[in-house]
Amino acid sequence: MDTPMGQPAVAAPQEVRVNFTTSSPDLQLPEDSSSLIVVPTDLKRYGLSRILNSSSMLNTSSPIPFDFLINGEFLRTSLQEYLETHGKNAEETLTVQYVRSLIPPVHQASFEHNDWISDVDVLSATSRAGIWSGDKLAPNLDRIVSASYDGFLEIWDPSGKSLVKSSTGGHTASAKAAKFISSTQVASSGLDRAVRIWKYAESDGGMTCSLKPSLELYGHSASVDALDVHGPTGRVLSASADGAIGLWTTSKSSAPAAPANLLPGAGASESKKRKLAGASAASQRGPLSLMSIHNSAATAVCFDPTDASVAYSASQDHTIRTIDLTTSKVENVITTSHPLLALTPLHRNPGTASSSVLLAAATAARHITLVDPRVSASTTSVLTLRGHKNMVSSLAAGPDNDYSLVSGSYDGTCRIWDLRSARAATKAEGGGSVSESVYVIERESLKGSKQRRTAGEVPGRGVKVFGVAWDKTFGIVSGGEDKMVQINRGQDLLASS
Repeated sequence: MDTPMGQPAVAAPQEVRVNFTTSSPDLQLPEDSSSLIVVPTDLKRYGLSRILNSSSMLNTSSPIPFDFLINGEFLRTSLQEYLETHGKNAEETLTVQYVRSLIPPVHQASFEHNDWISDVDVLSATSRAGIWSGDKLAPNLDRIVSASYDGFLEIWDPSGKSLVKSSTGGHTASAKAAKFISSTQVASSGLDRAVRIWKYAESDGGMTCSLKPSLELYGHSASVDALDVHGPTGRVLSASADGAIGLWTTSKSSAPAAPANLLPGAGASESKKRKLAGASAASQRGPLSLMSIHNSAATAVCFDPTDASVAYSASQDHTIRTIDLTTSKVENVITTSHPLLALTPLHRNPGTASSSVLLAAATAARHITLVDPRVSASTTSVLTLRGHKNMVSSLAAGPDNDYSLVSGSYDGTCRIWDLRSARAATKAEGGGSVSESVYVIERESLKGSKQRRTAGEVPGRGVKVFGVAWDKTFGIVSGGEDKMVQINRGQDLLASS
């Protein structure tokens, strides 16, 4: 057909053979459907998703949002642009792996603390503490706890209403970490060298709430900067700037006596000791074990998700250590290239014979490294996640699968990573495999600001992210230097191309 005078002819899109594959058992194509089809090269994710959801392929009752990987790289353009970028032609057959999409995060709410927020954690029916609480978790008891540099803990509902704030008997210096142990217990730690256990209670449908100290745990000689908890055993792990890892119990009757020389007011006059003792009604106890295993500040610690008798710790001494909590001995040491600031376990293939644990470690060098903690592992570094512009301060595993991760950074962002996407690293990147983030969450407190970053200004100045949590009910919760608790949740991907 002739085109109107003066207008160039529009070339028909090329076609390319695509062979669809997936590693998800519940997404396999029916036996009577062919995985090899011919599609136009101008298709992007949305078009490919529509084909897969069609009656001739998966025939889904409701559309499933998909992402597509070619040679381990997520498709973020049209097939034609991919072919051109990678020097391929439409005569080749592309093997395209389809996976369920990670949902892009949309801002839901932000609410303000009085000071910098050092850590956040959540309580819901899908959170660790909520699952551990079982039937004791009241309906709709969705809560956020934040720890702050002003020394206070604060508990919020999802709308941003502050339900209760710690007061008498709290931290005497900045609080650095907070974790829900159950629906009625919270653990915290801070610059005052103490680990504290709090009793949390609600009545009148949340109209009346209390947060009271029940136990003060002493043993560290420096700031306690990180915690992990295990509700079923009532155990708490701590990481301190003194290089030690502490193991504690929330049971007053089974906890050892606290070291007298580390109690508040040690060496003070008797009158001051009585005054300090009267400030808190909490019992004072010591550690079940205090393991001085790092040569520099210990920055992170976590329980193994499959075995509560095993723990992992990270430090500014560049090492990750595997600890047998039964014997208090280090079973394995992994040495990395940089100081480490955060650590989280990723449970791979849970419930299967190939079940294993990978550790994601955040570094002061702006990247995240994934390592295999098994003594027998032949390859230590599995994958490097690159993209942050400043130190990575916090990590949380995705709640729905074993391939997603969120990180918080001093660059003022949280980044979401999909571990299914990896490429070969360049020589400058040090070799191995590398992945880039799939979504970036910025601080809402910066949006609308008329200020512009000047040349040479440190990325994230004034908006450092210090803590992040990821829960199926809440979404991604983060807090930082802007004094804001921020919530981001996902929306349906099929609405976009």
